[in-house]
Amino acid sequence: MNHKEALVKTSDKEEVQVSTSKPQSAFPFAKENYIFMIAGIVAILLGMLIISLDDTTHGAGFLGLTLGPIVLFLGFMFEIFAILYKKK
Repeated sequence: MNHKEALVKTSDKEEVQVSTSKPQSAFPFAKENYIFMIAGIVAILLGMLIISLDDTTHGAGFLGLTLGPIVLFLGFMFEIFAILYKKK
């Protein structure tokens, strides 16, 4: 008996093999997950770029202390979403 099949009893003397799961993919995630992950990586890189564009001393301006970290945080949250997302 294959791990994807189960025996189903139809009567006292007859058993039928029935498939219980769909075939497994070689990749751990679906295509949508990888697209979301790439979008999250782009957001993270964009946040780092925004932080580095701040011209004030030690990055203490609006870009370095507010906008960049918000974009960076959203990128990491998008990565978590991409990992946990499961198509229904």
